[in-house]
Amino acid sequence: MSDLLKRLRERGWRLTAQRRVVAEVLGGDHIHLTADEVHARAVERLPEISRATVYNTLGELVTLGELVEVSTDHRATRYDPNAHRPHHHLLCDRCGTIRDVHPVGDPLSDLPESERFGYTLADVELTYRGVCPDCTA
Repeated sequence: MSDLLKRLRERGWRLTAQRRVVAEVLGGDHIHLTADEVHARAVERLPEISRATVYNTLGELVTLGELVEVSTDHRATRYDPNAHRPHHHLLCDRCGTIRDVHPVGDPLSDLPESERFGYTLADVELTYRGVCPDCTA
């Protein structure tokens, strides 16, 4: 059972067959699927699931804080189920593959006071960019 599915069950979220399939599709490491990719995978498991149901379920999961929307370079929004473990992203500029990374240190404290412009910092999102080994080959 995926971590997302476990968290949803613990919250008592009503798991219809459609919601369960969406949660199952989003299980695993380094998952960053677009809504269309989630729908395509969900249809393989539950052929009658509609695109609207997938989009609505993704929206609900974002509102619940169980998914994070990841947008990079005007590409389609991707959904990250790793919402409960602080991490950053590594993006391939050629194929768009995204990997979760966990660098050491605290990027919040790396920003000098003179560059904060009086803001009280709460969070930081970093995206490391490059070319993945598959695209390099």
